[in-house]
Amino acid sequence: MSAQVKSKQRVQEHGEVFTNEREVNAMLDMVKQETERIESRFLEPACGDGNFLAEVLRRKLAVVASLYRKSPTEYMRYAFVAVASIYGVDILEDNARECRERLYGIVEGESKAAIKGAVDSLFLDAARYVLEKNILCGDALTLKDASGDPITFAEWSVVTGDKVKRRDYLLSELLEGHNAQPSLFGESGSMVTDWEYDEETQAYIPSAVREYPPVNYWEVQRNG
Repeated sequence: MSAQVKSKQRVQEHGEVFTNEREVNAMLDMVKQETERIESRFLEPACGDGNFLAEVLRRKLAVVASLYRKSPTEYMRYAFVAVASIYGVDILEDNARECRERLYGIVEGESKAAIKGAVDSLFLDAARYVLEKNILCGDALTLKDASGDPITFAEWSVVTGDKVKRRDYLLSELLEGHNAQPSLFGESGSMVTDWEYDEETQAYIPSAVREYPPVNYWEVQRNG
């Protein structure tokens, strides 16, 4: 767990104060069942270097280990699902980078401990790639990334066996979907169509801005 303050300057300029471990666990315990559901998705809009996301990932991987540690193949498949369910945004690039590295370190360490070092490098490469897509530098208030483009997140869904389908969504539309009656128009004023109600999230989900063909989970990098 990192210190609560990195520097006075960062506090003054960005209001950056990290949540301590006791508070992190107390808050996550309020939704304990979801933190232990492998596929449940978490988004931290001001993730810092990952205090909340790291604990969520540890809890998920503990469940994966308890269920699948005797089968490295099954363990890596479900560990991929756990990693792919975690999302974060931070306005500072160093925080986003440190968060990605921290989460990757947890995946690598927990996986090697659970299946006695028999961890496929392709699985670890896939986990790193997913974290690059899921933990972004951007502003969760303006919903823009560091380049000024709309924040876009990938959804990773296991469709059959080891096959994973990636669909990209605008964060702005995903957030809008949590309204009971989503708007018919997006930020640009263009029509938004094909909203569907998703039972898992209990929210309306918009059309994906891009879809990719299913690939084996350890080959997700193929889709760019």
